[in-house]
Amino acid sequence: MFKWIIRNLSTFLLAFFLAVTVWIMAVIAADPDETRNYPRNLTLEVTGQDPRLIITNDLPRQVNLSLRAPQSVWDVLATETQVRAIIDLAGLGAGTHRLPIQLQIGLSPVRVVSLVPEEVDVTLEALGSRSLPIDVLVTGQPAIGYQAGKVEASQQEVNISGPESLIARAVKAQAEIKIEGGRATIGLDAPIKILDEDGNVLNGIIPNIEKVFVQVSITQQGGYRDIAVKVVVRGQPANGYRLTNISVTPPAITVYSGDPNLVAALPGFVETEPLNLNGASRDIELSLSLNLPAGISVVGEQTVLVEVGIEALQGSLSLANMPVTVVGLSSGLGAQIAPETVDIILTGPLPLLEKLTANDIRITLDLTDMGIGSYQVAPLVEILIANIDVQSIFPGAVEVVISVGGIPTP
Repeated sequence: MFKWIIRNLSTFLLAFFLAVTVWIMAVIAADPDETRNYPRNLTLEVTGQDPRLIITNDLPRQVNLSLRAPQSVWDVLATETQVRAIIDLAGLGAGTHRLPIQLQIGLSPVRVVSLVPEEVDVTLEALGSRSLPIDVLVTGQPAIGYQAGKVEASQQEVNISGPESLIARAVKAQAEIKIEGGRATIGLDAPIKILDEDGNVLNGIIPNIEKVFVQVSITQQGGYRDIAVKVVVRGQPANGYRLTNISVTPPAITVYSGDPNLVAALPGFVETEPLNLNGASRDIELSLSLNLPAGISVVGEQTVLVEVGIEALQGSLSLANMPVTVVGLSSGLGAQIAPETVDIILTGPLPLLEKLTANDIRITLDLTDMGIGSYQVAPLVEILIANIDVQSIFPGAVEVVISVGGIPTP
């Protein structure tokens, strides 16, 4: 028996090899391998970093990965996060290091076809920290007649951290506040910038607070005062028109006098020269002078811009028994219409309605391409004066009977 097994061993091995081959081919045919790019965003992760060190160079945010795996594995890779890309900084000190990207794949069988990049350079630097005084920079000037006063910040110092090389260059923490044109105390949260001795912003330094509340007091100087502008109106718009609005720019002005008592005695407003609206039938835009008491002057422009809105009053007009005209009737045909007149109601500006005459209105029935038969046709109203609308027409449809040689229509 043993000898028989020895004589037939090669046959047994060949049969086993063939069986395994057939099985593998059957598995591959049912679940073929495919080479694809990894379908999900693969973010580069950093592990093992010493908390006393900081990365000072830019690392790739993502890596590109191509894998070869059976189709059933790809189905899982497309729906679940099964792959991680890692660089391990454990045990590394300050300096620049070239490190391989390590892949962790939670499925098998999977083979890596390509990984870009395969290695990355990492620069580590010791982490430093210190405190810096906060310097408030006030830019711009308040409005004429006002002056800036005390500057206050909610904090006087800021703690910064970052690479020691940058921390050594930092000389100032600056918060800027703009007061251009200010007429009252200004307070806001100002962003903090870390500067070197040349005034350049140092990026890569992390302050413990990003903003500081800064307040600058702004007060009016003696002899100056802000007062409103009152437009003096005379007359009325033309008949059939109405006043819709009056606006003045600027709505308030700054006045000055060498005698503060004169300014204090003002009633809180100053009047313009009279604005004449007699017979006005359209919008008005003009500059008006100001009536100021003796000894008082205006700071800046000596006139104000006044804009007046004027529009026509809206009304309606009812017209009865307006004749209807047939147009577009084919040659050889006649048409009978009933009724031969309609009533209409028009709306629009009263001045236009008052000028309207019968010659300005045309009411038609368009019978183009209509053959013999009975129809209901909506009248068309044409108004020769613009901005007048048809509110309603009665009846809304006219009966039209078209026949051969019918009764001619006027």
